Amino acid sequence: MENYLHSKITKIIISTFYKVYNELGYGFLEKVYERALFYELSKNEVHVVRQAPIKVRYDGIDLGVYYADLLVEDCVIVEIKSAEALCKAHEAQLVNYLKASSIGVGILLNFGENAEVKRKVFSDRYKNHKKSI
Repeated sequence: MENYLHSKITKIIISTFYKVYNELGYGFLEKVYERALFYELSKNEVHVVRQAPIKVRYDGIDLGVYYADLLVEDCVIVEIKSAEALCKAHEAQLVNYLKASSIGVGILLNFGENAEVKRKVFSDRYKNHKKSI
C-alpha cells in the first residue's frame, strides 16, 4: 500500500476508522462517527476539516455546493456511511466528489454491522475531458 497516492494519510485514516469502530461499534448516526473520526485525527495532529465544501460546476456555471464529511490533509476526501452494506451509489457519490474537486483520493468508510473500507482514486487527467463526436 506504500506505493499508492497519499498512502501515508490513507493508512492513518483507516487505522483511525478501526479504532473508532472498535470503540463505538455500529448503529449510530453518521454524524457521531464523523465527530469521533474528526476528534481522533485532530488529537493526533492530522489536519482535518469537517463538512468541507465542494462546488459543483457544469458548462461553466455553478450548480451548487455539496459537503464532504471530512477532508484530511487537503488531499483525501472521507465519506462516512452507517449502512447495512456499501453499495454502488455510495461509491458513485465519493467518485463524484473527487470529480468535482481538485482532490484525487477518497476513502469510503462504513460503520455498519461489518466494517467496510473502499479507496477510490480519480485522476486529474480525466477531469474536464471532452469526448470527440
